[in-house]
Amino acid sequence: MSRIGNRKISIPENVTVNIDNQCITVKGPKGELSTIVGKSILVKQIDDILEVSRIDDEILSKSLHGTANSNIQNLIIGVTEGYQKGLEIIGVGYRFTLKGKELVINAGYSHPVEVIIPEDLTVELINNTEIVVKGIDKIKVGEFAANIRKVRKPEPYKGKGIRYKDEYVRRKEGKKAAK
Repeated sequence: MSRIGNRKISIPENVTVNIDNQCITVKGPKGELSTIVGKSILVKQIDDILEVSRIDDEILSKSLHGTANSNIQNLIIGVTEGYQKGLEIIGVGYRFTLKGKELVINAGYSHPVEVIIPEDLTVELINNTEIVVKGIDKIKVGEFAANIRKVRKPEPYKGKGIRYKDEYVRRKEGKKAAK
């Protein structure tokens, strides 16, 4: 039994949900998002509550039930509040700079790495070692933050590199001197 799939989704008053066959479109103050649910998933709107159910008890239907519910919930949160992901860079000479619609990363390479910021995302520079990626789509925000982190992953010996704000990097001890 899917507990997440059976969860009722409440729709805020400034959000409209349009259900067209398998396509669910959500409009809110921050923008518009849509998702497609599987054929075995039924979405019903009763007043300001969405109910997600499945038509049979096949394994695929059960696995898509909770996922569809979570995806719709993420759309509603995205168009009302939005999502953000914080990143920080640690290392001597490592820094972020914004140049128009590009993020320039100096991460110890012989050249600065330039990353183009997608149209529907914004990058806010807190200081030269911290940035915040903001947007309404949870998937795009997370993917862009992961691509920035991939430029220089944190290493376990000195902890240098790009990491998420709340990320814990497990440190290792270096080699011991010979006796």
